Amino acid sequence: MRGARPERALDVVVRAALRPDRGARVLVACSGGPDSVALAALLERLSRTTRTELVLGHVNHGRRAGADQDECVVLAVAARLGLPVAIARPTIARDDEQTLRSARYAALEDLARAAGCGAVVTAHTAEDQTETVLLALFRGTGLTGLGGMRMRRPLAAGIELVRPLLRVTHGELATELRRSGLPYARDPTNADRRYRRNALRETLEHLRGDFPHLDRAVARCAAIAADEADGVPAAAERRTIRHRLRAGGRAQGVGFRQVEELRRSGAGDESAP
Repeated sequence: MRGARPERALDVVVRAALRPDRGARVLVACSGGPDSVALAALLERLSRTTRTELVLGHVNHGRRAGADQDECVVLAVAARLGLPVAIARPTIARDDEQTLRSARYAALEDLARAAGCGAVVTAHTAEDQTETVLLALFRGTGLTGLGGMRMRRPLAAGIELVRPLLRVTHGELATELRRSGLPYARDPTNADRRYRRNALRETLEHLRGDFPHLDRAVARCAAIAADEADGVPAAAERRTIRHRLRAGGRAQGVGFRQVEELRRSGAGDESAP
């Protein structure tokens, strides 16, 4: 997202993914970490034109010493942005990844329902998508797993989960965070190698030095796999275009970007010559 005003490009990406209805009420999941604080700042700016009503939602698992400090950070962010905040403190018996994840989404669902929100928005980034796809691959997943996290999916009846930042990197969000000047917290458990995601994250940091576009590439592959698994029309159109290119001996060197340009120009239409 280059240019003199990179925040405008970020606004376009998030607005297109979120598709906010005028006057809609949205719960913004905010852990107090840098990505979720940047998302809160970004959505607050967008809400001025969309008239979307925002509520910050924080889940305090209470499993580590700094949990209450994170909650204080979220309260400070909410005060600075002039937003209401809702906090959940679920009781959790174990601290394994799946238990924490399930408890977090259940708590966010409860907060959204109590606040009258039709959507929960999270700050999952391109790096998070890379980790999700690779962990699924290591488990021997099929096409659905390779699709990674979906940008939109039902969370509960009447509540949608939206992840507008799946193709946005930490670096791009850092620009938004610096612009906002808001406080944020660092989660020390991100370095705890008991969690598989953290062990993978450390390895990926080394790989990014040699493959700087790694996350964008994986995010794009995940989106393609998700379209195939979910049977969206775009997937069939891409297959049609590639079939025609191969039949005409013109497939050599044609990448995804060129296929997308052909698809958007109508070349994926079965009736096209």
